[in-house]
Amino acid sequence: MLDSPGNGIQIPLFDLAGNVIPDEDDEGNDEECMNVAAQFLRFDLSSGSRISHEGSMLPRSHFVQVPHVNQLFSCDCGLACVSMALATVGLDDCGNEKLAELCCTISIWTVDPAYLLQRFSVRFFYYTLTFGANPNYSDETYYKEQLPTDLVRVDTLFKKAVEAGIEIGCRSITGEELSRWILSGKYIAIALVDQYKLSQSWMEDVIIPGFHGNDVEYAGHYVVICGYDAETDVFEIPDPACSRKHERVSSEHLEEARKSFGTDEDLLLISLEQSRRPNYSVV
Repeated sequence: MLDSPGNGIQIPLFDLAGNVIPDEDDEGNDEECMNVAAQFLRFDLSSGSRISHEGSMLPRSHFVQVPHVNQLFSCDCGLACVSMALATVGLDDCGNEKLAELCCTISIWTVDPAYLLQRFSVRFFYYTLTFGANPNYSDETYYKEQLPTDLVRVDTLFKKAVEAGIEIGCRSITGEELSRWILSGKYIAIALVDQYKLSQSWMEDVIIPGFHGNDVEYAGHYVVICGYDAETDVFEIPDPACSRKHERVSSEHLEEARKSFGTDEDLLLISLEQSRRPNYSVV
């Protein structure tokens, strides 16, 4: 993991109930200090370890209608996912090309979509295991060419994130937490996954030019997560690289893909309630 950037900021880590997690080792506890989120959202979902479906707690399934956007090139899946998220909250005129102009780079890291969402006043929370670009990926084929060039740029964006109002939490998100957030109907997510692990069951439909799953060890890819069915334990994923508008993937398969080495478990959790535009309609 990347060392703390040394900006002197030490933000307390909150649990999902909004309680401060005590620091067991104040001296030399780098991982705690890397939780530089300005504040974690105090989620109003049940804090139990299992999903409750009694009364009106949570439904058995919930799916948000997300307009599907295909990526145009091998490097703009993250932009396509941001376009889908913006359309979901009522901003329909933000296509890949417009977002690419605003992003000013073809090397997309999760912090880039985060800044785009912030630019459009979308309320979200950014979870990752590493604050900045992870130098441990320097030997990975997927990162080898771009990482040396992007290291300073990405680390600079992270350092400025808190000042820009972007909330970042350095911790892992469990599949249980993700399913609860989706079932609440209040959130969708953009996740960084290993495309090869995610797409093995529908590889024939992948439309990224030049991508061949069997030829790579890791292939970073962004997808939107917009639905979950507790009966079948599957998530619904609009995949910008797939010809079908929506895919269903088992929670086990999704966990393997989004927690693969290379992803840093990057997740942008988008609040629908706090980001809706006047023309937004619930489906």
